[in-house]
Amino acid sequence: MNVNITLKQLEALYWIAELGTFERAAAKLYTTQSAISKRVQELERGSQIEVFDRRLRGAQLTARGEELFDVARQILRLHDQISDIQQDVVNRPRTLRIGVTELTAITWFPQLISAIKDKFENVHISPKVDMAKALFHDLEQSQLDLILIPETFVLPEFTSKPLATVQNHWMAKTGLIDVDKPIRHRDLARFPVFVQGHASGSGLFLNKWLKDRGVVFDETLVCDSMTALLGLTVAGLGVAYLPYEYCQDLETSGKLEVIATEDPLPPIPYVAMYRSDRPNAFIQEVAELAKLHCDFGRSHQI
Repeated sequence: MNVNITLKQLEALYWIAELGTFERAAAKLYTTQSAISKRVQELERGSQIEVFDRRLRGAQLTARGEELFDVARQILRLHDQISDIQQDVVNRPRTLRIGVTELTAITWFPQLISAIKDKFENVHISPKVDMAKALFHDLEQSQLDLILIPETFVLPEFTSKPLATVQNHWMAKTGLIDVDKPIRHRDLARFPVFVQGHASGSGLFLNKWLKDRGVVFDETLVCDSMTALLGLTVAGLGVAYLPYEYCQDLETSGKLEVIATEDPLPPIPYVAMYRSDRPNAFIQEVAELAKLHCDFGRSHQI
C-alpha cells in the first residue's frame, strides 16, 4: 500500500488532539478551520485510519488515532530538532514567546532580555506579563514557549527548572504594629490584612500554607497586584506579606518594617517552565539564562 502522509496533516492531528478542537488548532497554525478539516480528511484517506470518533462530541481520538498521534508527536519532535540545527547554521529569525509574573517583570527581567539578545542573534522576543495561573494556561495551550512563575502548577508534560526562592515577610508601615516580640499569624487579624488571590502563584502558595495551619482572617482585601498591595501597605492601611528582598530598601528608609511571627512564612520556589513533550534546544538555553540572571533583589520601581 502506498501511504502519502504530509507533515501538515500530522501537525493538524497533533494540535487538534492537544488543544481539543479544530478551531483552536486552526488558530494555532494560522489557518482556517476548513483547511484543518481537509488535512484530517486527507490524513484519514492516505493512512486508511479513522482518526477521530465522530460518534462522540468534540475531537476524541479513536484507538488507532491515538497510535497515529504518538507517531505524529515523535515526527514533529524530530522536525523541531532539525529546525534548531538549521537555525544554528543559517541564523534564521527566532521567536521567543515568554511569560512572566509582575515581580519578575519589575526586577530582573530586563537583564534577562539583554542576555538573550546578546547570546542569540536575530531573535524576536514577545513578552507577556500576567498572573501565574493565566501564564500556565497559555503554556498549556501552546500560546507561550516559556514562563517564569512560582512553582504552584504542574503537569507531567512540563519541565520546571528551578530558578530561586522568594522569601516573603509580613510587613506594615513603621509604628503600625508593636513588633517587640514575635506574634502569631492569627493575631494579625486585629488589622486589615492584604493578600493576593487565586490567580497569583504566590497567593495560592501562601494562602494554602496559612489555611493548612488554621489561620483565618476576619477582614482581608484580595488584590492580585503585588505593586498595589505594596502601595496600600506603605500608606498604613493594613499588613501584607511582601517579597522581602524587593522591599528591603523600604525597610531601610523607615517606610516599612517586618512583623516578626513565631512561625515564619515559607520561601516560594520560582521556576522556568516549558513543554517537554516537544523539546527545543533554544528554549532550554533561555531557561538556563533565566537561572543565571535571576535576581529578585533588583529594583527598577523603587
